[in-house]
Amino acid sequence: MTDLTPTDRVADREALSAFLGRLRADLEDTGSSWGNRTLDSFLEALEAWVSDAPGWYANHGQEVPPDGDWTFIARALSAARSYE
Repeated sequence: MTDLTPTDRVADREALSAFLGRLRADLEDTGSSWGNRTLDSFLEALEAWVSDAPGWYANHGQEVPPDGDWTFIARALSAARSYE
């Protein structure tokens, strides 16, 4: 299985797109092992993780990136509701 946990900063939009492709492929290949296989449970877990992210970063000796483009991510998630 491909490592799906980015340990370094995702440098650009293309790298994020490639990561999302690997994530989708992993769902297709090993989806039965995912803890959150439905969109509802996936989004619930995503919401919880984003809320708890400062703790994850602290546990890994890091700080939440202050320059993250949160609006870009929110727009991308929103657009995916109807984008083909």
